[in-house]
Amino acid sequence: MLILVVGLLYLVSGRTVRSQDATGSRFVCNAIPPGAEPGCGYGPTGNRVQSSSPVEDELRNTIIQLRETILQQKETIVSQQGTIKELNSKLARCEAAADESSQGKSRGQGGSRRKEYGKNTMGDLPRDPSETIDQLGKTMQSLKGRLENLEQQSLRLPSTNVSAGGVSALAPLPPELRELLRQRLGALETQLLRKVAELEEEKSQLYNETAAHRQRTESTLNSLLERITELEKSNNAFKSPEDFKVSLPLRTNYLYGRIKKSLPEMYAFTVCMWLKSSASPGIGTPFSYGVPGQANEIVLIEWGNNPIELLVNDKVAQLPLSVSDGRWHHICITWTTRDGFWEAYQDGERLGTGDNLAPWHPIKPGGVIILGQEQDIVGGRFDATQAFVGELSQFNMWDRVLRPVDIMGLANCSAYMPGNVVPWIDANVEVFGGASKAALEICEDRAFDS
Repeated sequence: MLILVVGLLYLVSGRTVRSQDATGSRFVCNAIPPGAEPGCGYGPTGNRVQSSSPVEDELRNTIIQLRETILQQKETIVSQQGTIKELNSKLARCEAAADESSQGKSRGQGGSRRKEYGKNTMGDLPRDPSETIDQLGKTMQSLKGRLENLEQQSLRLPSTNVSAGGVSALAPLPPELRELLRQRLGALETQLLRKVAELEEEKSQLYNETAAHRQRTESTLNSLLERITELEKSNNAFKSPEDFKVSLPLRTNYLYGRIKKSLPEMYAFTVCMWLKSSASPGIGTPFSYGVPGQANEIVLIEWGNNPIELLVNDKVAQLPLSVSDGRWHHICITWTTRDGFWEAYQDGERLGTGDNLAPWHPIKPGGVIILGQEQDIVGGRFDATQAFVGELSQFNMWDRVLRPVDIMGLANCSAYMPGNVVPWIDANVEVFGGASKAALEICEDRAFDS
């Protein structure tokens, strides 16, 4: 194109003069003064020669039009170069924003802030992960769109024909630049997809942790609510819900206490309580547990001149315990279905063991626990001769065999461990027929008796 322009300028730079002599025609080239327009005739002295030749006018108009076209092409190229620079700048900022977002989590633990830029044409990146993904996606689509527009504009630009041939007004976007832009957009898209995967994984982990924490919190709150309900229902005269005793002063068939809770199916148990009795002969039945079809599922009884007996599924084991001296005594009984093994503790000391007491028999659920009476049917038909006379407190039951050290801690008042199956709580105990509940701090009362 430049060669064609130089040729045209050379062609019209001088003025054609035909000689009038008889020898023939000659061409004389005159210099053009600086700053003068080409195509205008000048004489040998440098003075402008006016010419009204139609050919010269046409050539001059063509040159002017060509100059304007070249200037327009130059402006278009400069504009497209600026657009390419702006696109490169945005791609670099987008990559920097992606790196900043990937490093934001580690820097966030130290309390650092996001780096501020003097002018961010992409806008501030949102803090929310989903908004970050949307913003990066929109930016990438915008960059792709602008690249496609540049390519289409380069293909749609018209060509300007001069003289006999045509000269392209603007060459297409260079392949190297187009490939570089595609590579950068591909790298950005890869980073975006990787960031999306990381955010999705983090969101899933956060949801799982939140669900587990919510479940633990709800379980704790439910336990607290149950405890608060029990405290609200308890007798306000007691210092705490477990500091009370049940008094059964007469040997009748209508004084008794009842535990509101029942038992689940169990393959072992430990039952502990404080007893105080001076009844004779025999202290009676401190407690009994009956289920449909078996009123003597679990019974502790001292009847007449017989020793204290433990009944499991109406099978009997005699225990080497003695508690009828009118003082407070702590007793614990353990049993396991494996070989029917049992243990008997009094005041923290193990006084006897045995086996073959209802071996391999599971304790049936859904029965009734009665304090002070032996049941002939579930929850009733009491016999006054088997009634307990005295006071009892801290009746707790577990669905496992307690360790000797735990039983010793309960007996010497160095530890308090409520039963996980039946805890001794005021709201959990009902009294009938003249039986009563009264405040008691068992360790202080026992020390006073001693």
